[in-house]
Amino acid sequence: MKALKTSQKIEKVQSGVTLLTDYDIYLFKEGNHFRLFEKLGAHVTTIDNIKGTFFAVWAPNAKYVSVVGDFNSWDSKSHPLTARWDGSGIWEGFIPGLEEGILYKFHLESNVNGYTANRGDPFAFMWEEPPKTAPIIWNLDYEWNDHQWMQTRKEKNSLNAPLSIYEVHIGSWQRKVDEKGVERALSYREMAPELADYVNKLGFTHVEFLPVMEHPFYGSWGYQTTGYFAPTSRYGTPQDFMYLIDYLHQEGIGVILDWVPSHFPGDEHGLAYYDGTCIYEHSDPKKGFHPDWKSYIFNYGRHEVQAFLLSSAMFWIEKFHADGLRVDAVASMLYLDYSRNEGEWIPNEFGGRENLEAISFLKRFNEEIYKSHPDVQTIAEESTAWPMVSRPTYVGGLGFGMKWNMGWMHDTLQYMSKEAVHRKYHHSELTFSMLYAFTENYVLPLSHDEVVHGKGSLVDKMPGDDWQKLANLRILLSYQFNHPGKKLLFMGSEFAQWNEWGHDQSLEWQLAQWERHSGVQQMVSDLNRIYKENKALHFYDFDSKGFEWIDCNDWEQSILGFIRKGPEAQSRVLVICNFTPVVREGYRVGVPLGGFWEEIFNSDAEVYGGSGVGNAGGVKTDDLPWHGQQHSLLITLPPLAAVVFKVAENKDPEESECDQ
Repeated sequence: MKALKTSQKIEKVQSGVTLLTDYDIYLFKEGNHFRLFEKLGAHVTTIDNIKGTFFAVWAPNAKYVSVVGDFNSWDSKSHPLTARWDGSGIWEGFIPGLEEGILYKFHLESNVNGYTANRGDPFAFMWEEPPKTAPIIWNLDYEWNDHQWMQTRKEKNSLNAPLSIYEVHIGSWQRKVDEKGVERALSYREMAPELADYVNKLGFTHVEFLPVMEHPFYGSWGYQTTGYFAPTSRYGTPQDFMYLIDYLHQEGIGVILDWVPSHFPGDEHGLAYYDGTCIYEHSDPKKGFHPDWKSYIFNYGRHEVQAFLLSSAMFWIEKFHADGLRVDAVASMLYLDYSRNEGEWIPNEFGGRENLEAISFLKRFNEEIYKSHPDVQTIAEESTAWPMVSRPTYVGGLGFGMKWNMGWMHDTLQYMSKEAVHRKYHHSELTFSMLYAFTENYVLPLSHDEVVHGKGSLVDKMPGDDWQKLANLRILLSYQFNHPGKKLLFMGSEFAQWNEWGHDQSLEWQLAQWERHSGVQQMVSDLNRIYKENKALHFYDFDSKGFEWIDCNDWEQSILGFIRKGPEAQSRVLVICNFTPVVREGYRVGVPLGGFWEEIFNSDAEVYGGSGVGNAGGVKTDDLPWHGQQHSLLITLPPLAAVVFKVAENKDPEESECDQ
């Protein structure tokens, strides 16, 4: 980034100049300031007809703070800041002449142990590209063109709407070779049309980005955040990332951002030990250090930390038009003994293991987000049986809009990894999810976590030869898309990538040239279309009135049958899954309505790479009660496949097409 010319004179910091009002300070101290990004950090502004940059940083235990950078040769004595008189711990000052593009840091000298360091700006809007660590003075000016999306997104994000999420890691979704022959990631702007076209082609409604917030270690995938107010500069400027979201919105695609308020790394330019003391984290490692990730845990009981995190959440929604935040590692926030042995944690005031301060913070986070932006969604990655994660706080819940269904994911993948001959002994692993399916507003995740660290890709988890592996993947995805709950699929799984995901290489797009892989891709597109077109498959995703078992007890043949229901009387979809490679001919299944049931989906279709066994477009009911229903169908079940039927439209449900 540019530096000031050596001949350009920079005046000393002007004290007494501030963007912070007494009310700002009051809210900050109380933990009730949710837009600190407008006040703290570095802001280019004009004061008394003089253009420059106003700086403010929270460092309550510092004895000296100054601004250093390429504009003053990193001289810690030339531009000191002034501590406010109000006990807020904020240091501030205005430096005339400083504009966008200047590198800077805060030089801090602590009252404790003589600690001295050049620290990053917790509120920086942009940073140097890692491994460099300096913040950059930047503005967030951008002209948005997504007005139509923003006006209608409440409907698109509704709990009754079809939500099908494509999970993406920006740096490895697609890469290109530059003029020097070096492979690199796409920039935000390069990705925009490519990703939008692909997502629309496959029919996903939303994209979820793994954390884009600035992070020093690329291999953390963004989950070790240092810049809570800056998209990573690896792929462009903040405006470039705005362009990506803007483009997706204009193409009718929602954007969910991964957000990590659970922990942060110990890099010197980050938050840990910021002013020589633990102001963002707990000082006791039994509460403030995460043993698994070797990172630091926020002190959720401190008002200033609450304001910092709530401001970060608001920032991404308001400045970057995010349609939702997926909150990472919620379970690690809720439990004081998370991943700790006896004696390695401190009980709460009642002697329990619950982190009361984190619980209070999460409730408040959801209350404030939905109060200000009722048309977005918050989604919890919570892996335990904590009750009412996605229920309102006024009934005792945490207040999230939705929760990842980790139990469904674990049980289903465990079942699918077994050879078909053994599956009948594990039938309950498929049916158990319906015992709790409507206790939360669930998202069914087949996420990045399932295709890394030696776990193999989704298709490689499947048993059998290559044909069976692909057929198993097709029935897995079919089961996911027809099971109650919103959908999430990690990139690469939609075309059956063989190798597990690697963050430093592109997806194996070359596989899509082969019919068996492009067939899976086509199937995902059709699943998304059917999911969106049929209210029975999404309207009551979170309500038991939208689901009815037809037969959950055919464990001997490893077959499941159920009905999905929509708000209209004839909005009924029948789903039958055969989890064995044996064709089941003459299989009778009960249905609630008489008439012609059209086969609208078959994962064994030849176009998907299947064997083409099916029901010739549909079946007429028999007046033979079965499975507790008034009517029944005699169908053929393809091998390792799901078939989906619905009553043919524009026909009397008691009158089949053959009777016309």
